[in-house]
Amino acid sequence: MQQLDLPDRVIVHFDQALRTLLGKARGSGRKNPGEYQPPVDLSAEEARHAAGLMRVNHAGEVAAQALYEGAGVTAHQPAVKQLMQQAAREEGDHLIWCRERLKQLGSHTSYLDPLWYVGSLAIGGIAGAAGDRWSLGFVVETEHQVVAHLDDHLKRLPSKDSNSRAILELMREDEGRHATAAHHAGGAQLPWPVRKAMHLVSRIMTRTAYWL
Repeated sequence: MQQLDLPDRVIVHFDQALRTLLGKARGSGRKNPGEYQPPVDLSAEEARHAAGLMRVNHAGEVAAQALYEGAGVTAHQPAVKQLMQQAAREEGDHLIWCRERLKQLGSHTSYLDPLWYVGSLAIGGIAGAAGDRWSLGFVVETEHQVVAHLDDHLKRLPSKDSNSRAILELMREDEGRHATAAHHAGGAQLPWPVRKAMHLVSRIMTRTAYWL
């Protein structure tokens, strides 16, 4: 396979960022699981709350795209790079599904998506540069935290919003599988202060993206 030179790599990564932020992300081609559910009528308040939760999830998927992009760029082993790329494609599905659901709910994605992307890209790149085991460990911890917050959202969704629920349930399954794969690939457990800092940053993002 031909190796890209630096200008071409910059163009590829810039294209990836634009696709993520402008709603043209590449996924694996899976169909939106919410489409298998019958349409439901939500009250204005239920729709607003469901949209806030789905906006948080969309913002998280924007961050995930950047995280895997950064980690993939700095990965040392081809197998690790391939794992990151495969996970990114599945996370791309999540991004597409959340954006489609937000549109159905008559709402918008987070206005701060560029901030989430840039910050996560830097974190992913730094983690990857530190070594594959730390990069994989960062993925493990991130995905575990995402699964926990998806569990919380599944409890908080309006009970009759089966469309959003179907999306989050499949997302949860994928995130757990990504964590397991990264762990089996040699991911190291991150130090407690790092895990705590990640949790605090996640809380800031989720509370902000719900409204903005």
